Amino acid sequence: MTRKLAAFAGGLMACSALTTPAFAQDTDAEDQAPVVRDDNVIIVTATRRAQDVQDIPLAVTAISPQQLEAQRVVNIQQISALAPSFTASQAQLASGSVVLRVRGIGTTSNNIGFESAVGIFIDGAYQSRPGVALSEFVDVERVEVLRGPQGTLFGRNTSAGALNITNVRPDVTEFGGFVNAEYGNFDEISLQGAVNVPIVQDTVALRVTGAYRKRDGFLDVVDRNGNSVGDTNDADQWLVRAQVGWDTDSGLRGRIIADYAKSQSSCCGAVELYQSPLVTGGAYAAVGLGANGGNGQPFVSVAPRDNAAFEQAMDNRTVSANFAPRADIDNYGITGEVEFPVWDGADLIFIGSWRTYESFENYDSDFTGLDIFNVDALNLELETWTAELRLQGDTWGGKLNYMIGGFYSDEQLDQSVSFALGQDFGENVGALLFVPTGGALGANPLSVFTGVDPAGTTNTNRFQQDAKSYAIFTHNSLEIADGLELTLGARYSWEEKSGGFTQPASNNQICPAVLGALGAVPASLQPTFIGLGCFGFTAPADLPQAAALPLVRTFQSEFDDEELIYTVKLAYEFSPAVNAYASFTHGYKAGGINLDTTAAVAGADPTFLSEEVDAFELGLKTRFLDDAVTLNIAAFYEEFSNFQVLEFTGTAFQTFNVPVAESKGVEIEGLIRPNSELTFNVGATILEASYPADCAGNQTAPQVVSLCGFDLTNAPQIVALIGGLWEKPINDSTEFFISGQIRMESDQRTATQGIVPPDAAAIAAAGSLQAAVDAAPLIIADVQDGKAFVNMRGGFRFGNGAYAIEGWVTNLTNEVVRGVTFNTTLRGSGAANSRSAFVLPPRQYGVTLRARF
Repeated sequence: MTRKLAAFAGGLMACSALTTPAFAQDTDAEDQAPVVRDDNVIIVTATRRAQDVQDIPLAVTAISPQQLEAQRVVNIQQISALAPSFTASQAQLASGSVVLRVRGIGTTSNNIGFESAVGIFIDGAYQSRPGVALSEFVDVERVEVLRGPQGTLFGRNTSAGALNITNVRPDVTEFGGFVNAEYGNFDEISLQGAVNVPIVQDTVALRVTGAYRKRDGFLDVVDRNGNSVGDTNDADQWLVRAQVGWDTDSGLRGRIIADYAKSQSSCCGAVELYQSPLVTGGAYAAVGLGANGGNGQPFVSVAPRDNAAFEQAMDNRTVSANFAPRADIDNYGITGEVEFPVWDGADLIFIGSWRTYESFENYDSDFTGLDIFNVDALNLELETWTAELRLQGDTWGGKLNYMIGGFYSDEQLDQSVSFALGQDFGENVGALLFVPTGGALGANPLSVFTGVDPAGTTNTNRFQQDAKSYAIFTHNSLEIADGLELTLGARYSWEEKSGGFTQPASNNQICPAVLGALGAVPASLQPTFIGLGCFGFTAPADLPQAAALPLVRTFQSEFDDEELIYTVKLAYEFSPAVNAYASFTHGYKAGGINLDTTAAVAGADPTFLSEEVDAFELGLKTRFLDDAVTLNIAAFYEEFSNFQVLEFTGTAFQTFNVPVAESKGVEIEGLIRPNSELTFNVGATILEASYPADCAGNQTAPQVVSLCGFDLTNAPQIVALIGGLWEKPINDSTEFFISGQIRMESDQRTATQGIVPPDAAAIAAAGSLQAAVDAAPLIIADVQDGKAFVNMRGGFRFGNGAYAIEGWVTNLTNEVVRGVTFNTTLRGSGAANSRSAFVLPPRQYGVTLRARF
């Protein structure tokens, strides 16, 4: 598959390939209201002023509402269908495990203390976590995918890129609106609509938007006996957004936006991809847990890269757990935007926001039909205030465009997690120890030595953080000669974070009992007994033995940092249709506090360093053949310092900084319109996002050294898009249309580590860390084969577009694809660890009715 995609991408380049189109939507430079046009001019605000996307010295993909509808993009994760340099993945949490990536760079995190490398800005307001922005896309004016580090233009530093999402603003001139109704497989029902009402004609208007979506889960959850206990990966959500906007003759304009979103969707099911030899070798059966460890999935995969077995399992859409996951999320806030002129050619703009995000989740955290380890309750409350003030305008006859501003954010987070050890935890320990002890310790070794059964152990861990960010920034473009423009931008940021871990409740008796019985445990097994008997998520904190043993400790920590980021761009307009640019940007993403129970084990520092990046880019933007063809090409190189990584080992989350990571490649995007009825989009991203061979620098940590020489997670080396739209008038008021698009991805790694990191015993046996790394087994089960995703839509529009009926299908060929692969919780260690994977949606299809008024 990789060779085919490489050949295809090479062919695209040879044929002057293009990518995601921005259809004939424009934005008036004065009021930024959408205007339909007959040419290919697309106005965006990626530079905080209205500009033709072809004139911006920046790699940006502009996505119109028509494209969102054509590819059925209903949330930020699905933007990858339209932007080849953008990918998204989601793991076990509905609220906190969404990872966005641009050019292969993202923050792999299931830790609430991490910020995203890809910033999200909705109506100018920064969203502090990707999960906060998972509400449905409805009534969207445009989406801009900005590639590369940002900060001199937007209110928050981002090291990889940014999503700039703008919702349709109230129209003060006329009454109008729309209604969409949809039905699809998995009994999916969706309703969307908006109504716009001028309150004071030509001055004040109200716009109310709503959306509702409900769909059965596409994964059936079965228990250890194969009985269904529900489904997961479903949808059950609604949203209401109300805006009051005003536009006065004096130039004072603005809007106030209030929104409320509710979601009870469950997420996410995981399929066991690679079974531990402890299962296939009979250790689980020996302790009474069944030959397949209680896993109800109808397959056994023992090959290290058995994609066929994985796909066969997914054909049944079945995963195992004691119960289906549950989630209940409330997301609400207010955004205010005010703009008024201060003198000729200059405006003062204020954007402020307040948002609260509250979630409850409950799930089986061992992802098997066994009752081993559960999250009884995960409660998160996230409250964020942001304020941004900008003075911007132009002078010297329009030759100088300037902007100076300040930004402030205050984020308060409070997360409480209640864990529980299940009825099978003790026997699971027996299976893990069966081989090294020959079964001599029985089915429940912890009870043998302590007389205490770990089943029923519970505790509650609480993580709190107060994070404040301050910044001043400027961004200025000067035409220094005819057609030659110099852009200089700078931002100075201050970050202050204070947070930590406390333990409000714990009934854990097994850990103290294990520590008291260590004298009776063979010395070679003592580390394992401590690790399992004092399992980090449920262990009591601050035991006296924590001074000498790797046990859980509460902590309170501070993180402070400041950084100057800057950008220099030089652009030259060879002609109105040909623009070239070169740029350098020093970017930054704040470090912080590792909000995890094991962050301060053995006196470790719970903070992690800030991530920095030096990014170089060369770009060419062109139109030719009477504007029938648009072709944009960007070449880039980005070097990251102290790249932030979080990895789940199977028993704990490890947080660390990798000294060096790189992203480099070429992006091609554009549009072909041979006539008024046909539009074609073709494109490719050729990427190498990796840890260089010397990525560890002076570090000696095995988890860092073992990454060197491997690609980053979910960063395919080739992504290619090809699509088309045919709109055929039938009569004066009716037209037929059909569109289709293929997104092709080459092979990609779906987990952090490329090999099993060697432990102390392996290092000692090999004689050195590097020798142990060289001898470590590859985790090749984590490689997802290249795939092609086909989306299609067709239908009829009536009444000059006032009404439409459409049929659609996504993932037409029903590709079975995993997004994130991980060590299955408590199912082995090292090369013997079971591996599980979260999966992407199957084929979906349905019918949509649209009406506009």
